[in-house]
Amino acid sequence: MKAAVIPALNSTWELRDIPTPKVEAGQVLIKVHATGICFTDIWTTRGAAGDLFPNTPGHEVVGEIVEVGEGVIGRKVGDRVGTTWVQSTCGHCSYCRENLPLSGQAAVNCPDARLTGFTTQGGHAEYIAVTATGTVLLPDGLSYEEAAPMFCAGYTTWSGLRAAEPQPHERIAVLGIGGLGHLALQFSKACGYETIAITHSPDKHELARNLGADLVVADGAELQAAGGADVLLLCSNSYEAGRAAFKGLRHNGRAVLLGLDPFADFTIPTEPQPFFAQRQKFIGATHNGLNYLTEALDLAASGKVKPMIETFPKERIVEAVEKVTAGDVRFRAVITY
Repeated sequence: MKAAVIPALNSTWELRDIPTPKVEAGQVLIKVHATGICFTDIWTTRGAAGDLFPNTPGHEVVGEIVEVGEGVIGRKVGDRVGTTWVQSTCGHCSYCRENLPLSGQAAVNCPDARLTGFTTQGGHAEYIAVTATGTVLLPDGLSYEEAAPMFCAGYTTWSGLRAAEPQPHERIAVLGIGGLGHLALQFSKACGYETIAITHSPDKHELARNLGADLVVADGAELQAAGGADVLLLCSNSYEAGRAAFKGLRHNGRAVLLGLDPFADFTIPTEPQPFFAQRQKFIGATHNGLNYLTEALDLAASGKVKPMIETFPKERIVEAVEKVTAGDVRFRAVITY
């Protein structure tokens, strides 16, 4: 089968012929129809997942089940499904013995977690074998192309909003109108919250309003002047922009870290007021349970949330990676098979 391969650290991706995976007990074989390119794939090229090369990346994977392994229940040939970053865990370590929902926490807490595109073959391939219990059914009417970005970008932003536990009267601010932020704005508006976009880019103001923003500001100072926000969704890769935006977070507010750069450090701001005196919270959020992924997919299927995508056939995946790396895709690149 054809698959994208990262040959070595900091190398250019290649489209190669590799063996089609064999289905083991508890797994299903998916004929991949679409995969999203997440910036984490780019970080993988730079060594974020360690020295695991050559490697086929990709964890925004959707397609059709074509084979079911021994012992699988709840999935059948023909099911339209997707799988995400964490497929399964070991079940025996101290973390697994807490019996928490399958989530991104497992990636750093379970030493033997099966991680799509990291510890096992990723989704930028014509076929992928995955743990059946790590799959989610796609809603009827949602295309493969629009479903793919929901398996990381959508999952992450919706999990972050849910983790902040906003109340009906509260205001939501979204920093960074990009691959994550353009979805976060829509999720917030779909829930009926007063929604504010924070962006330094004047060319994104109209877009932000079209995506649901009631107000657009340039930074935390302007957010503060506009009355502040109770929830701050930090969807930018720039921690410096995140620290600046924190100025507009109200007392008892929650700042949720979503756009994570594994090569940068983050420090909690102490201005304009001492952090402790404001009773503010910083929350880390990634993939917080498959129930949240299902909710995000249902919102996309309803038409209330629509990822902005640019599609590429698999033969152009190297070009797609170059465009994502350069920030020239608005806003999610999707590979079709």
